[in-house]
Amino acid sequence: MTLLWVALGGAFGSASRYGLGIWISQRSRYKYPFGTFTVNVMGAFLLGVVVASGFEESVNALLADGFLGGFTTFSTFMYEGVTLIKDNETKNALLYVILTMVLGMGAFALGWFARLYL
Repeated sequence: MTLLWVALGGAFGSASRYGLGIWISQRSRYKYPFGTFTVNVMGAFLLGVVVASGFEESVNALLADGFLGGFTTFSTFMYEGVTLIKDNETKNALLYVILTMVLGMGAFALGWFARLYL
């Protein structure tokens, strides 16, 4: 049953990531992957909230492993970082990788603390 919850959440998470990522990217005038960046930082925040909530296993499977696992994307993050390097956008690639990692961890912590203390 847990696998079903993960699959269901993952389907909605992946579709949400794709739609939101495209929507954000289409509004950017810069050669920077704002869509994936925004989705990954937002997903890190939401994961912090979910983890700190202490839901039962099936809800965690649906939300954390499923929805947020499908919503955030490490593979696209890597692909876009390498693409920036291939396009001689090394400064943007470094900025993208560093900001995603630092802000992602900060967003997770913020979500965790927000859920616990607010």
